[in-house]
Amino acid sequence: MRNIKILFIADEPSPALWDYFDPSRLEGIDLIVSCGDLPPQYLSFLVTFFNGPLLYVHGNHDDCYLDTPPEGCICIDDRVYEFEGIRIAGLGGSMKYRKGTFQYTEKQMFFRTLKLQCRIFRRGGLDILVSHAPALGVNDGTDLPHRGFSCFHRLLTKYHPRYFVHGHMHFSYGAMQKRVSKQGDVTVINACKEYVLEYQILTD
Repeated sequence: MRNIKILFIADEPSPALWDYFDPSRLEGIDLIVSCGDLPPQYLSFLVTFFNGPLLYVHGNHDDCYLDTPPEGCICIDDRVYEFEGIRIAGLGGSMKYRKGTFQYTEKQMFFRTLKLQCRIFRRGGLDILVSHAPALGVNDGTDLPHRGFSCFHRLLTKYHPRYFVHGHMHFSYGAMQKRVSKQGDVTVINACKEYVLEYQILTD
């Protein structure tokens, strides 16, 4: 068995990773994944000090990425990216509540999940689902901008990824916000600011 250390980031830049950058915070990290709503300059900065790939999905406030995408980083929106045998699928954006490129109705997101399922099938399954928004009823809010997507449950039920990692829900929103919870056999992680996951890979 070996561990792959994945640094998930979302919503709020970590001062220790930007304003007061401490290179030791990246020691031992194998992969960085952004769950959205972070300045593209922040991602570009991190990847210059990091030897591995930096993956990202778009947040609902990431319209600036259209003109200034993060340099040296890989967008996994609507894709399945494989790293060291770990299959990671991405679905950026939030519930549509105003005009914005990375906002979707439930129906629009449902059709995105259908297309993504074809790619998951070709990869033989899914290990980590990465999104910006949460799933409906799991770490989400009651207002429209922070409501989760119901269609995410279909992906979780059909493919049973080990982890579902999202952003969008700041811990300042209330004491009810959880960092880690369970949805059936899936571990759900709120990646707000930063979270390090040690992903265990079974080896022969």
